[in-house]
Amino acid sequence: MSGARLRVVSYNVHGLKDDRAALTGVIRELAPDVLVVQEAPRRFRWRHKCAALADDVGMVVAAGGLPSLGNLLLVSLRVAVHETWCMRYPLTPGRHLRGAAFARGSVRGGQFTVSGSHLATDPAERPVQAALWKQELSRAEGPVIAAADLNEGPGGGAWRTVEDGFVSFPEAPPTFPATLPNRRIDGIFLTPDITIEKYEVVESEQARRASDHLPVVADVQLPST
Repeated sequence: MSGARLRVVSYNVHGLKDDRAALTGVIRELAPDVLVVQEAPRRFRWRHKCAALADDVGMVVAAGGLPSLGNLLLVSLRVAVHETWCMRYPLTPGRHLRGAAFARGSVRGGQFTVSGSHLATDPAERPVQAALWKQELSRAEGPVIAAADLNEGPGGGAWRTVEDGFVSFPEAPPTFPATLPNRRIDGIFLTPDITIEKYEVVESEQARRASDHLPVVADVQLPST
């Protein structure tokens, strides 16, 4: 018997600085079951702002915000959330504090753990952050979905660390900058027990107005439980 299908979207929303109506429209049209957000609200009134974003797109907050330094997990009402936690990476003086958000959830016929992160722009910091995130991901049992803005493309050390033992989509197009994308720095990675049915980067004009990154979409099938 096949497990449940799930639509996962990973999206760096640029601190909600761009066309908010376009952003809302893109997400509502994609109708994800799980939305992994990078650069979500993480400062003053962050709870209200994260909840407002979730309400705008017809979803609910699962985890993240300030505790994970701007990584946010939203889910549709199809998804039951059973456990959430966050982690923070060590701070390099003079750099941004970064982290990751995690949630263990289920839909009818399938269970999974999802996590989102946003790695450093500094090439010296990224490999350490990737290794710490991967270590935490490896503790999860069962199917795992990891989504991130890695700030580097396939072939980079941090990308290889996250991808090790996971499945991604090597032929996906670039995601950044949205207006004229030439770098693939956003990705979704899945443990091999999850089937990828479709993987795409949304390149519509609406998406170009919504953020400086393009959203990544994966339609997946979980193993049956």
